[in-house]
Amino acid sequence: MSFGKILTAMVTPMNERLEVDYEEARNLSLHLIEHGNDGIVVAGTTGESPTITTEEKLELFKVVKETVGSRAVVIAGIGSNTTDGSVALAKKAAGVGVDALMAVVPYYNKPSQEGLYQHFRTIADATPLPMMLYNIPGRCSTNMLPETVLRLSEIPNITALKEACGMMDQVSELKRILPENFAIYSGDDSLTLPMLALGCTGIVSVAGHVIGDEMRSMVDAWFAGDTQTALKWHLKLLPMFKGMFVTTNPVPVKYLLKHHGINAGGVRLPLVDAIENEKTFLDDLYHQIKA
Repeated sequence: MSFGKILTAMVTPMNERLEVDYEEARNLSLHLIEHGNDGIVVAGTTGESPTITTEEKLELFKVVKETVGSRAVVIAGIGSNTTDGSVALAKKAAGVGVDALMAVVPYYNKPSQEGLYQHFRTIADATPLPMMLYNIPGRCSTNMLPETVLRLSEIPNITALKEACGMMDQVSELKRILPENFAIYSGDDSLTLPMLALGCTGIVSVAGHVIGDEMRSMVDAWFAGDTQTALKWHLKLLPMFKGMFVTTNPVPVKYLLKHHGINAGGVRLPLVDAIENEKTFLDDLYHQIKA
């Protein structure tokens, strides 16, 4: 199945008691698909997956899928640093009707390349759902190498990779060795256009929460062959792409969603909310981009 070109890794809205706000999750999922997004990743790392419970994740999967129906692909974030736990969540996610799965490279325990292969193969074997791999060595301390992705691409339901290594040589090698129909998505908003130029499929975004329409214009211009317009959009949006990481993700994007009438609430410890100078910076940046 096609996941589309622009997916956003959705934050998990919370109320003032830091309980998951499922009604606001409905509102946010509709906002995303009405503003440029083809799909939504639910309870991924941007959705604070390490600090929300399995029960909360399953309810989020159910609520978001019920809300968007067939209007967008719903991808369940089921990855963790325990293979058995990821398998169990994958099976439960399949049972509530999500369209696909995403699994991140295990963090902290630093598996070998063979360990990565066995981890992802075991998860993929647990359900028939299509699965996207997620490589982000800056957060996980382990870099999944192209040769490992190539081995995993031979598993029929592993069909895509979210690549956030930040190294264009590695992306180039992935494109060189992987099958043409294996989708590669940028995991960094600022590298969307460079990775499209290398033949990648699209973006799994954070900025898509607040500038989804603008990102849609950039990506559509690229695929229409209007590279100059795509470049103009990239350069205009670059300050937002970078500025949204003024503090730890997803703190800035949760704060910025207020500009769209979405109350995403705070974050659970060990994360903390944006401080005043960060809020001022983010507000100024938002108004600059939207001007």
